[in-house]
Amino acid sequence: MSTQSETTAKVTNKDVQDTLHSVIESLIDGQEGFQAIGEHLKDETLRRYFAAESLKRASFRGELETMLHTEGDHDPKQSGSVSGTLRRTWGDLKARLGGGDHTLLETAEAAEDAAKKAYKDALDKELPLPAHQLLSTQYAHIQESHDYVKAARDSHK
Repeated sequence: MSTQSETTAKVTNKDVQDTLHSVIESLIDGQEGFQAIGEHLKDETLRRYFAAESLKRASFRGELETMLHTEGDHDPKQSGSVSGTLRRTWGDLKARLGGGDHTLLETAEAAEDAAKKAYKDALDKELPLPAHQLLSTQYAHIQESHDYVKAARDSHK
């Protein structure tokens, strides 16, 4: 029977880097999505929340990029995913066609579902303890944000 440390030792540095790059891609999507959707929301409280959350995603990205730099990876992911770009474009189109806050919050919740999945997939891997701890801490915030966006969506029907 192998122990956690024996299993973790089998994870290559490239595996860790690829995993962190995947999460960074999701964070870029979130950062850009929160900013774009926030600009179209009518509710001022939500606008402020979305602006703050965009900055939080940038902060999370910086933490992961610092970890990558420490491990010798100096080529962090610079763009989000294709699906993230499509969600932002769809959200922008909805806003331009007169979609209200509820419609925009639906788009934001879908994006938060994708962020939760990226973190869950990363945390399901046997990552070294520092990476796992950082991702766990960030994931807790991502879950809270998802719940907030979902509750806001439900209250703006």
